[in-house]
Amino acid sequence: MNTRRKLAQRHIITAVALVAAAPILVACSGGAQPVPSVSTSLGVPMAAAPLTGISYPEASLAHASLAAKIDNHEDARPQWGLGQTDIVFEELVEGGLTRYVAVWHSQVPAVIGPVRSIRPMDPDIITPFLGIVAYSGGQSQFVEMMRDTPVYNAIHGQADTEAFMSRDESRDAPHNVAVTAPELIAAHADLPAPQKMFDFAGTGTSPLWWNAGATTQINVSFSDERYPTWTYDALSNTYLRSQEGDIPDFDSAGYRIHASNVVVMMMNVDFDTYGYVPKTIMVDSGKAWISRDGHTHEVTWSKKDRESPIVFTDEAGRVVPLLPGNTWIEMPPVDGGSVEFH
Repeated sequence: MNTRRKLAQRHIITAVALVAAAPILVACSGGAQPVPSVSTSLGVPMAAAPLTGISYPEASLAHASLAAKIDNHEDARPQWGLGQTDIVFEELVEGGLTRYVAVWHSQVPAVIGPVRSIRPMDPDIITPFLGIVAYSGGQSQFVEMMRDTPVYNAIHGQADTEAFMSRDESRDAPHNVAVTAPELIAAHADLPAPQKMFDFAGTGTSPLWWNAGATTQINVSFSDERYPTWTYDALSNTYLRSQEGDIPDFDSAGYRIHASNVVVMMMNVDFDTYGYVPKTIMVDSGKAWISRDGHTHEVTWSKKDRESPIVFTDEAGRVVPLLPGNTWIEMPPVDGGSVEFH
C-alpha cells in the first residue's frame, strides 16, 4: 500500500497496539483526545503501559517503542500521529527553532512524521527507551553518535528502511518523510519493550500535589521563534497545546495536541562544541516543574548517565509521580529560555 493511502488511514490505531479502548473525541475546536479507558472485564491479563501507566491488555504492549525525530517547522505542520504519542521531548535546534523526539508505544498510528535529521543530544534522550529510532539522516558525527547506542537506527534512504519510509508527494521536501510505524515495529519483533520511565499516581493519591499551585496556563519560551503555550482543560483534565503563543496545535488527524503531564526542564545548552548546532546537556541536573491535574509542583530533575531515565524529585528527595497518561517534556535553555505559570 502506498504512503498516500496509508495517510488516509492515519487515524487508525493498528493491531500492533490495538486495545479495547473507547476514547470519545471532543470537538476539534475545543478539547483534546481523552486518555483511553480500558475495560477490565475482558478476561485477559492486563498490565500498566511502561511509558504512560495506563492499563492495556498485556499482549498489546509486548513490542518495542518507536522514537522518531519529528519536524516542527511551519511547513511540517500538522504532523502525522503526534496526537497519539506516549512521550514527547521538545528540544532547541539551530536558528532558535525546535524539533521533537516523539515516542510511541501504547498506541501506534498508521503513519508518523515528518521525520528529520538527528542532533547530538538525541542519543542521550532516546537510549533509555531502547527499541527503534527513526530519522532522516544528519551530520555524520551525529549519526555515528546515535548508532553507538543499543537502539536500532532506521534511517531514511537505507536499504532496510525502504519499505517503511518514503516521501509524501503532497508536501514539499524536506518536510515530507513519512514512516509506516506499525510495519517498522513489526519488522523488529526481537527488540524489547521499553522499561518504565516514570512513577505514576492517580488524581488525589499523592500528598505532593495537595499544596501545589493551581495552574491554568504555562508559557514556555525557547527563543523569539518558538514559544509554546499550554492551557488547562478541566473537562479532559489535560493541558492543550498552542504554537507560538496562541495558535491551537493539531495533528493531521484533527487531534488537539494535549498532555496529561507537562514537564518543563530548564536545560544547560552547549552552543560551542558543534558550531551552529546547539547540544542540550541531558546527563545533568537542574530545576523543573511538573504540571498535572491543573496544578504545578517545582522539582529537581536529574539523569545520571545516557542509559538512565530522567528522575524527578522534591525537596526531600522523594520521587514525584506523574499522572497516568501521556507526557510532554519542554526543554528550554537556561540561557535565553524561560517559563511562566499562571
